[in-house]
Amino acid sequence: MKLNERSLAFYATCDSPADNTGFLYKRGERHTAYHRRWFVLKGNMLFYFEERESREPVGVIVLEGCTVELCESAEDFAFAIRFGGAKSRTYVLAAESQAAMESWVKSLSRASFDYLRVVVRELEKQLEEVRCGVAGGCRGCRGSPGSWKPRPSGPERCPEPLLALPAIQPKENGCAVWNNVLGTNQPSDSSGCGGHDGEGNPRPPPLPPRRRASSSEAGGAGAAESPSTFCQLHERYGREVARLRQDWLERQRGTQL
Repeated sequence: MKLNERSLAFYATCDSPADNTGFLYKRGERHTAYHRRWFVLKGNMLFYFEERESREPVGVIVLEGCTVELCESAEDFAFAIRFGGAKSRTYVLAAESQAAMESWVKSLSRASFDYLRVVVRELEKQLEEVRCGVAGGCRGCRGSPGSWKPRPSGPERCPEPLLALPAIQPKENGCAVWNNVLGTNQPSDSSGCGGHDGEGNPRPPPLPPRRRASSSEAGGAGAAESPSTFCQLHERYGREVARLRQDWLERQRGTQL
């Protein structure tokens, strides 16, 4: 990103929100006298103007690689912005009150990208811990190396076994085989479990036998059925299903007794 005086002046005076504003006393670089300036903090840039209504800043301080600390000075409520390096300049500023000094020191200390980078890492770490806690522990989580994740205290609970599902009926050519009607090729139950299989799982109710279409029905398969024919078929199969269900319930009661 290329910056020049015009772009900096526009950024300093535009309507974007400022992190902090106010009057501070700035000590001169060559002379030790203090001058009252209007300071505007936006991001990691600290602009200062001669007056509050000035349209262009007198200077700007880029708050990267610096530390903000209190210092001793002829003015009260003084603090300094120190940069690393032997030839780097130290900016000495003074506020008008204790509360203003604390506010500025806090704002300037949090203005650099280094501080924001540390905050983002800490937030990512906390977010990872929350995700692990929601997932039921950190055993399966893969966090960043060096990130600490709490382990749940107390004995770990084993997952409860899932209930066995009923056996799936065999299929032939994609259609279920209706051969589980009572009395048709059913092996005798020698385990004495009644409505349970050899593993102790409950058996599903028997399925009704496949009804083969007669020659008259096969000849008129293309014709639509009348409402009366549908009602007759519904009533017929309903009675058959009810009978099979009643047999199955009686067999279940016998096994429970």
